[in-house]
Amino acid sequence: MTSARFVHDLQATHSCGTLRRSHEGTTVVLMGFVQRARNLGGCVFIDLRDRHGITQVRIDPALDATLALNAQRLRAEFVVAIEGVVAHRGAKNENRRMPTGEVEVHAGRLEVLSESATPPFLIQDDSDAGEELRLRYRYLDLRRPRLSRNMALRSKVNQITRNYFY
Repeated sequence: MTSARFVHDLQATHSCGTLRRSHEGTTVVLMGFVQRARNLGGCVFIDLRDRHGITQVRIDPALDATLALNAQRLRAEFVVAIEGVVAHRGAKNENRRMPTGEVEVHAGRLEVLSESATPPFLIQDDSDAGEELRLRYRYLDLRRPRLSRNMALRSKVNQITRNYFY
């Protein structure tokens, strides 16, 4: 990981759901939750999530062995800040199911902002967790994308209604 100055010196430049092919070559700073981290052939791939979407981050040990070694300890729901360059994934590696599926961020710096215990269920819309478990951990369930969108819509409707009547 890097020094704590990284977080204080930089602000997030983009949200995870906004990066597209037009951003290729741009240096970005992303902050969010680790949705999933996996080690494939030495490269560490992180699906980084915020309320706007998911972006894949790639950490290559050939570029920075220390960074790749430190990234291997990342787990689901760790909160991280990542600085890197947006790159095209290549035609055969694109994920057409994701809006950000054409690009990935090649990380140059990584800071763990908060560690997390393994959650009792995955924070995603198609979770197989039962209703009782989701209600018991409601604070986690509310971070699922569909419920987050519902809360944002409710807030926007309330704001419009207040502005209309006042």
